[in-house]
Amino acid sequence: MSGKPRLTYLNGRGRMEPVRWLLAAAGVEFEEVYLETKEQYDKLIKDGSLLFQQVPLVEIDGMKMVQTRAILSYIAGKYNLYGKDLKERALIDMYVEGISDLMQMILMFPFSPPDAKEKNLDSIKERATNRYFPVFEKVLKQHGQDFLVGNKFSWADVQLMEAILAVEEKVPAVLSGFPQLKVFKTKMSNMPTIKKFLQPGSPRKPPPDDHYVDTVLKVFKK
Repeated sequence: MSGKPRLTYLNGRGRMEPVRWLLAAAGVEFEEVYLETKEQYDKLIKDGSLLFQQVPLVEIDGMKMVQTRAILSYIAGKYNLYGKDLKERALIDMYVEGISDLMQMILMFPFSPPDAKEKNLDSIKERATNRYFPVFEKVLKQHGQDFLVGNKFSWADVQLMEAILAVEEKVPAVLSGFPQLKVFKTKMSNMPTIKKFLQPGSPRKPPPDDHYVDTVLKVFKK
């Protein structure tokens, strides 16, 4: 086995996409295994690879890690993207938790019943523009630095960049009232590791389509 982290999930964004983002931002290459059948998933559970019978699964440094939050904090700590002290780490945690709340809405959106799609899209737009993005606009303005915490690139910046692009896919003009976030997005897009991840052919996954939704329902059906 190579020294690369090995990611096991479906061939789509879901709960693994922030992991892909963070590894890519840290400049770490990884391998992926895609679940396509319920049998593959059941075998992982039977083999004892999934501590809580859930994916994502990331094999790294001799560990089989599950639980997205634990995986992300380990990667952030390992690659020096988790602040310089406890206070900075606390800020990063707060920002990441807030962004995760918004991303949860986006994660569930493809599984909305057709008659609820418009309402759920309005909720995403409302939360992004009135609750979450104003926070980060204010943080960047008051902080006066390129990054959210200290003046160093961190996990929080990666998570925010992922969220901005995910919301923009659904609400293209969402940043129109957020000049600081526009500047932030441009700077992040030009960081070499992120720029590479945003190119075609990278491990970044496209927005979920009907095939992805069908695969998720098939693999995880009770």
